[in-house]
Amino acid sequence: MKTRILSGLIMLPLLVFIILRGWVLFAGCFALTLLAVYEFFRGFKELNIKPSYPIAVGSTIVLYGLGMLCFIGTPFTTAMFSSAIFIMLWAFASVFACLLYLFNIEERKLEDAMVTLVGIFYVVFFCYHLALLGMDEFLGLAVWLVVITAFGTDICAYFAGVTMGKHKLCPVISPKKTWEGAIGGVLGSMILCLIFGLIFMREQVLLCLIVGFLGSIISMFGDLTASIFKRKMGIKDYGNLIPGHGGIMDRFDSILFTAPLVYYVVNILSMF
Repeated sequence: MKTRILSGLIMLPLLVFIILRGWVLFAGCFALTLLAVYEFFRGFKELNIKPSYPIAVGSTIVLYGLGMLCFIGTPFTTAMFSSAIFIMLWAFASVFACLLYLFNIEERKLEDAMVTLVGIFYVVFFCYHLALLGMDEFLGLAVWLVVITAFGTDICAYFAGVTMGKHKLCPVISPKKTWEGAIGGVLGSMILCLIFGLIFMREQVLLCLIVGFLGSIISMFGDLTASIFKRKMGIKDYGNLIPGHGGIMDRFDSILFTAPLVYYVVNILSMF
């Protein structure tokens, strides 16, 4: 019980970031990204793979710095389109930096550069979509859909799996997950997103329902992907920052997948 209470207190500031959105969430995503990518890279230690944390930090600073230049004093719609070239520039610079990391050929392996690159895009870039959603003045409430689909799916899948689970979903990757739990997670996510839409986003109820369905599925892929990484690394948790839940990566692995999905679905559907 004490562990759960402590976990809740640690998660409280993160909830504040979501409520305030805007620059507060932008700064919060920046800080969480630096912690998450550190945990991700540390997991490869047992495999004798040495990704470059300084390159990942530099890439994160550049990405969020360019984002600030696009948003300060600029309407969101203009910033969104003008930021496209900055994203491509950032991607080029990140790949280039990872390849330069190999130039110390006597000490670096191909895996060192490849894991560095994977960490930058999997952790840094995916999480950046949550910050982008928070900066959207028109659809800023959609940031809640990321949380609802990720955590709602996890909770509903857990209870459905415990009460009705019989058929294994991916026994090699995650032995405890079942098809019944997965279906329960999807249905639970859709219901929660529908309720949220009826209360807070009445004109976008259908959008909320679509996000609840697609977001739930991709949330489970995110969770399973994290499990694959941890199995290959030979670790149980990425860290112990959050008692009872492991590290930042352990708690937000599904959000890394749902944030981009919600961002693109919301922006595409809002055009119609």
